[in-house]
Amino acid sequence: MRTVSECFNIILTGNMEASRQAARQVRKLVYSSGESDKFKLIASIIENAPKEYQKITDEWRQKNFVAAISVMYFLHDKENQPDFLFHWLFHLIQHPSGNIRYAAVRMFENELGPLTVHIRFPNEKFGKIHKLTPEQADSILFALFINLNELTTVLWKPAYIRYKYISSLPSGSYKSVQMVLGRLEEDCGEEYMRQLKKRLELLPRQSKS
Repeated sequence: MRTVSECFNIILTGNMEASRQAARQVRKLVYSSGESDKFKLIASIIENAPKEYQKITDEWRQKNFVAAISVMYFLHDKENQPDFLFHWLFHLIQHPSGNIRYAAVRMFENELGPLTVHIRFPNEKFGKIHKLTPEQADSILFALFINLNELTTVLWKPAYIRYKYISSLPSGSYKSVQMVLGRLEEDCGEEYMRQLKKRLELLPRQSKS
């Protein structure tokens, strides 16, 4: 069986079919045992993902690369900085490829669990399991909320007004952003979302742009 490193080398340099197969094998390797220092290597690959992605010119290779990153994204070692790749994810969620947008949505949703644990379980004490304080998590969630709302404004089309549910929206970046906002509301709850909206309304106009 190939190693994670070998799979990514094939994803980035192999032909279309070899690259696709290597991307699929990454999932199996993530959940298998054996390879020493696997998790350290995975964390390194994730951290450098935006730089490697910039070098890729073929859309099919971009799809394979992002798909492989998304299945192991939860293993990054930035527990004290879970939003370190959010800038890249905001770029991916606007990609023309639905597969890439969906992978970006998955990676956003992956971070919402740890970021909202203090909201969902307010009376629990997690000690050192979660390195972020509630205040730090709140700050990241608010920044995420601001950026998602800015994107909905940019991506909005009058035709969307006819759609009542996110699931019925046409495929595209607007729907993908709404999916993340929907998951954010689901994890945070209505009251917390009302607080976020009030904070957003109080921001100076230049802070929203």
